[in-house]
Amino acid sequence: MNHFKLNKDQMQKVGLTMVGFVFLLYVYFTFFLGPLNRSRNSMMATMKSTQVKLDSSKDNLNKVAALERQAKAATVRFAALKALNSEGAPIAWFPPRMKVFFANQKIDKVGARLEGSSAFKQPELASWSKYSWLIDLPQTDYATLGKAVAELENSEPLLSITKLSIHATPADPEFQQVVLMASNIIEKK
Repeated sequence: MNHFKLNKDQMQKVGLTMVGFVFLLYVYFTFFLGPLNRSRNSMMATMKSTQVKLDSSKDNLNKVAALERQAKAATVRFAALKALNSEGAPIAWFPPRMKVFFANQKIDKVGARLEGSSAFKQPELASWSKYSWLIDLPQTDYATLGKAVAELENSEPLLSITKLSIHATPADPEFQQVVLMASNIIEKK
């Protein structure tokens, strides 16, 4: 075995090199790696914050797009509902419309009269009124009546049956006398 023997000068050089290496490690970790890690941690926090904001913005964009679709659909429905209103006073066109409708359902001798009307309290509905009607069907049968009422509510989206009164006719038991209370919403013109 060969032993290395270092003289005093070489020992000082090795010691000084070791101290220099330790000092270099200290400087590297303190002045280079430390700020670099702090900068990286700060950047990661900024990226997380930005990602949260980006995700929130994407959600908001999706919500806005959904609202736009709903608004378009609502506008189309509103235009269709406005088109259902005939020109003139409802008392002039609603009773004939009901007579024609029920005649098409094979129910004759229909009478319709206005029971009352009221304005809506909501400001957004100020241009609309609610009308209550009494529709008299003096002679019909249950099956025809059921189909007619279902078709009426399906074909008149702004009309709803609020009360139904059925009485048997003593002279002709296969037929009934029916009174419908209906309300509908009509735009003021």
